[in-house]
Amino acid sequence: MAGPIRYGDGHINAPEKDRANIHPMQHHVSRSTRGKIMGERAGFRGCTIWFTGYSGAGKSTLAFALEDYLCSKGIPAYVLDGDNIRHGLNSNLGFSPEDREENIRRVAEVARLFADSGVVCITSFISPYLKDRESARKVHEKDGLKFLEIFVDAPLAVCEERDVKGLYKKARAGLIKGFTGIDQIYEPPANPDLNMKTAEFGIDESIQQIVTKLEEHGIVPDHAIDSIKELFIPAEHLDSAKAEAASLKTLSIDKVDLQWVQVLSEGWATPLTGFMREAEYLQSLHFNSAGNGRATSQSVPIVLAASTADKERLHGEKAITLVHSGKPVAILRNPEFYEHRKEERCARTFGTTHAGHPYIKMIMDSGDWLVGGDLEVFERIRWNDGLDQYRLKPNELRKKFTELGADAVFAFQLRNPIHNGHALLMSDTRRQLLEQGYKNPTLLLHPLGMS
Repeated sequence: MAGPIRYGDGHINAPEKDRANIHPMQHHVSRSTRGKIMGERAGFRGCTIWFTGYSGAGKSTLAFALEDYLCSKGIPAYVLDGDNIRHGLNSNLGFSPEDREENIRRVAEVARLFADSGVVCITSFISPYLKDRESARKVHEKDGLKFLEIFVDAPLAVCEERDVKGLYKKARAGLIKGFTGIDQIYEPPANPDLNMKTAEFGIDESIQQIVTKLEEHGIVPDHAIDSIKELFIPAEHLDSAKAEAASLKTLSIDKVDLQWVQVLSEGWATPLTGFMREAEYLQSLHFNSAGNGRATSQSVPIVLAASTADKERLHGEKAITLVHSGKPVAILRNPEFYEHRKEERCARTFGTTHAGHPYIKMIMDSGDWLVGGDLEVFERIRWNDGLDQYRLKPNELRKKFTELGADAVFAFQLRNPIHNGHALLMSDTRRQLLEQGYKNPTLLLHPLGMS
């Protein structure tokens, strides 16, 4: 029997008459069914993320970092890397234009299978030719699968300066022929789904840009994005919001409530968008968590109490203004009133209902109703006690850690002045982190009452 026919340098196609006898089989398992069992987040997320760019642009670095990030969020992902593939599946291919075309054709087909299985398939290939990348896109789109082309846009001079593998040096010396950017062309995408400037942004920032793009395409849920959600009203909308607040019915809040407004507005309780509604309250109370999908730890309910008189006066309002000491501090949107089961709250939060506990006494003396809703806060809460400059928001802390070059952060919260015991614990924690391989572990010290 006649064998397969070889075309060009190494790629193999079955004769036309044989392909006529090949009939694709249909899966019995639907994509929606796969989506229910793949990973920790329900929903079909199969797609291909195609990184393209010069050698040394940062494709593999971003691809493997993205794989790690998605898997850490419970989203199945797998990288098909150019070098790895050429050690196995495509080990019989060279670097002629014909072999490069076949290399990308095979990878596109494999990526399509991964995507169809429900995995986020991440490919890292120079893939220098526009027509080959367009063919890869069509392979996916004809099967109704999403394909996102990401141009890792580092200038050739930057890539050559990096030269992590020493390939540019060899190509310049004539030891490597057909090297992209030296003696073989690269056709940059005319309209990529995302353009990544790796010479301008770090890995973490780049990954968040990519994940944001995936969220826009419905591939990952918004709570998979590693961002802090602040609840402040943008400056350009502040005047109109204050004018609206003046027309709304008000609810007075005390100092503790204002402290919770500060916690929420600065993003410390992300993903919460305001005081807990009943479903969020019960999730925190019974499951010590907050958020949908992959929940975050939240063992303390963040709630706002209201009296029966306030509940009857405000019930049915679409928005109310929260006022502290006569000053409007926030708008509470779409308020939801529900019963304040005080003993259950105390028992589940503190393990006791003894009225001698000062916080329990405060809860027992508070209103018989709780009201939750989305917060829109006018401005940052300030206490004017000489310590406001040290009360950094989470986003400010992240920026500071980046400036310090911290690769690990260890936090201590103290309720009394620092003594030798504290110093011993802090120094020993740093020692252990250094032994684990961290280069610059940084201490975050929070005296109680300053956070």
